[in-house]
Amino acid sequence: MPHGAAARSPLASSNHPAKPEIAVETKPTISYADFARLDLRIATVLEARDHPNADKLLLLKIDVGDQQKQIVAGIRGHYTPEALVGRQIIVLNNLEPALLRGEESQGMLLAATDAGGVVLLAPDRACTPGAVVK
Repeated sequence: MPHGAAARSPLASSNHPAKPEIAVETKPTISYADFARLDLRIATVLEARDHPNADKLLLLKIDVGDQQKQIVAGIRGHYTPEALVGRQIIVLNNLEPALLRGEESQGMLLAATDAGGVVLLAPDRACTPGAVVK
């Protein structure tokens, strides 16, 4: 490299336009004890269907290892039911059950949202349903 020439990062190319930033509110700090109370598990989606009473919700039947559960997820419009069956996702397994538009939800899936939309969090290889996420 000639003296005085700036080294270019491989990512500093016109092929990689700057991504829009999303305003994210930082939540208050929690203790490790609070975090340890969360029971995060790998789940396999067994069935998926549209919620009969809500345009933005899907009903998912999931296998979390020792049991099957139903969760209600606000991902309709981002994922089709057919695309979810057989996928593995990460769920909050010990969330208190709640009735959402007439259907019981027995947990919550984890997903991220950015400028490109909603993306499910998932293991990068197949895992045993019920595997603990730490």
